[in-house]
Amino acid sequence: MAKIHQDMHSAKKQNDPHAAQKEAVEQSLAKIKNKFLVMSGKGGVGKTSTSVNLAVALSNLKHRVGLIDVDLHGPDVPRMLGLSGVLDITEDRKLQPQYYSEYLGVVSVESLTPNKDDAIIWRGPIKYSAIQQFIGQVAWGDLDYLIIDAPPGTGDEPLTVAQTIKDAQAIIVTTPQEVALADVRKSINFCRKLNMKIFGLIENMSSLVCPHCNNELELFGSGGGKRTADAMGIDFLGKVPFDPQMVSCGDSGLVYQEKYPDSPVSKAFAGVARKIIETTR
Repeated sequence: MAKIHQDMHSAKKQNDPHAAQKEAVEQSLAKIKNKFLVMSGKGGVGKTSTSVNLAVALSNLKHRVGLIDVDLHGPDVPRMLGLSGVLDITEDRKLQPQYYSEYLGVVSVESLTPNKDDAIIWRGPIKYSAIQQFIGQVAWGDLDYLIIDAPPGTGDEPLTVAQTIKDAQAIIVTTPQEVALADVRKSINFCRKLNMKIFGLIENMSSLVCPHCNNELELFGSGGGKRTADAMGIDFLGKVPFDPQMVSCGDSGLVYQEKYPDSPVSKAFAGVARKIIETTR
């Protein structure tokens, strides 16, 4: 019977050209305890900086973290972490993540292209295949957390992740102003239509502490993230203040939490990371 089952399995793989890739994805995902898709309804809300800083915060707490950049047309994760070069290949012909630290490995399409300024001009099927390879053809090993940074909106990339990783949970990023919150509600409904669990919502750029008077300036309004989370019945994970140094760090490839470990922003990300750890134990 075992031989018959093996022969049937081999025949199925031959008839389905994608069977080997699907099997590789399943094997890789089986070694990853928790998967999170970081998404936003619109661009400019700090989704990638949130993905990067959450991954760093979790890895700083000695958890094994993988970070996948599936923002295929605007892959900024390697630059924000100061990573350069292309991915190596292991002896068993899998891609080796780039390691920011002992606990944090990263894969991005930018690390597969020699010229970082080349435009990625791909249609849906190629995007689907690339994301599958980022999961199944990468030597991730055993991970506590996989963070996936998706492009804004509800297009091919988040849809592929939702269909490929059935137990992925969404972390949605917004800013307080109404135009961003309207798009966030679309992201929430996208997750619900696909039966993707929503882990919670983060309000980014919630306020700026004036360096001269120490008063909080509400650049984009106040409290919109919490109100939206309450109205939509999802968890509010917290507020992350605005800090101009976040921009300069990202542009220069310096990790914000390394340079400003005691800042309100770093403490906010550490707080969200602790919530993730406590919830997923």
